[in-house]
Amino acid sequence: MSVINSRVRLEVHNEKLPLKAPFRISGYVFHDSPVTLVTLRDGSVEGHGEAAGVYYLNDTTDRMLATIEAHRDAIERGLTREELRSLLPPGGARNALDCALWELESRRARTPVWQLAGVETPRPLLTTFTISANEPAAMAEVAQSYAGARAIKLKLTGDLAADIERVHKVRAARPEAWLGVDANQGYKRDTLDRLLPELKEARVSLLEQPCQRGEEAELDGIDHTIPIAADESVLGLDEVEALAGRFDVVNIKLDKCGGLTEGLLIGARARALGMKVMVGNMIGTSLAMAPAFILGQQCDVVDLDGPIFLVRDRDPGVIYRDGLVQCDEAVWGFKPQSVA
Repeated sequence: MSVINSRVRLEVHNEKLPLKAPFRISGYVFHDSPVTLVTLRDGSVEGHGEAAGVYYLNDTTDRMLATIEAHRDAIERGLTREELRSLLPPGGARNALDCALWELESRRARTPVWQLAGVETPRPLLTTFTISANEPAAMAEVAQSYAGARAIKLKLTGDLAADIERVHKVRAARPEAWLGVDANQGYKRDTLDRLLPELKEARVSLLEQPCQRGEEAELDGIDHTIPIAADESVLGLDEVEALAGRFDVVNIKLDKCGGLTEGLLIGARARALGMKVMVGNMIGTSLAMAPAFILGQQCDVVDLDGPIFLVRDRDPGVIYRDGLVQCDEAVWGFKPQSVA
């Protein structure tokens, strides 16, 4: 278990990452991606973490930075990852610190993070490539431009007629691709009942977060011929139990749950309850994708495409090829051939 001792120093600051184009989902448009960056230094050894926070909980970078600064003394006195889970609630601040702790521990031990986490040797993962909500024809054009993508996820808006057209246009453009949709809480039971047959006809393989957080009872008695994933409905480990019977898949995002430590726990608990596991991401750089890539080794669905929406990624970064994402230890963690 990672410990920050008196030799370690905390550095934290915010950055604003420009996007190639506005990114639209149900009820929200992103024009850039603000992130909080944490560095933990122990002599020449460093650990890094990046978090975008959770926009719908007003988990802004200013709040994340203030939260981390408020606990500077406790962090620099010495903290394990498990103690961090008690010190801070789920969210971006804990995520940035937790991921920095993992990398610091990895470099101290000269051991890759995946080995410390008990994960098998990482392999390239099939990832979805997300299409921002837009006019149906424009979304079909984007789907065609993702020539190497084998899995595509569409953002819906809750406008039933437009969403149905979006799904069918994209399916026509990419008849061979795995297709998922993300409603981002945009539906009620009556509209959902009308959407589901259209999704089935379009061979959609996953419906993510159709209803509002707190209104999960809308899913009682719903047709599950298309698996339904919980995203906003699950923030931390303590909320997983309530999902069973209403959701088929749990979407784990490190910014929601507060880091890789809790993400691994959520994945194990979801599987024990008979649900499948998905790893997702907020828009961020490869530094944010790398810890999620470790978790993704144990997931059924992977959505780690955040860097493709940025004007610039970090270097080195994750590699996208033939619909797969690959992350080398040089991006984050410890690379055995390197000197930490």
